[in-house]
Amino acid sequence: MHYIMTVIWSFILVTMLNYVVSSVNGVDFNFYHGLYMTIPAAIIIILITKVIPDEPVAAEHH
Repeated sequence: MHYIMTVIWSFILVTMLNYVVSSVNGVDFNFYHGLYMTIPAAIIIILITKVIPDEPVAAEHH
């Protein structure tokens, strides 16, 4: 379920970013550009969450 929601949110956010950037640049909005960039964005997000540790780091007091 974690991976499915990551792909869904990636799709929503990448498509929104695609729309805003195309509006600012004054070019036509292309839905498929956002769709094509969803999977690489989701993979990068999933890899980042795998690299970052889940456990809190113990604080050392000097």
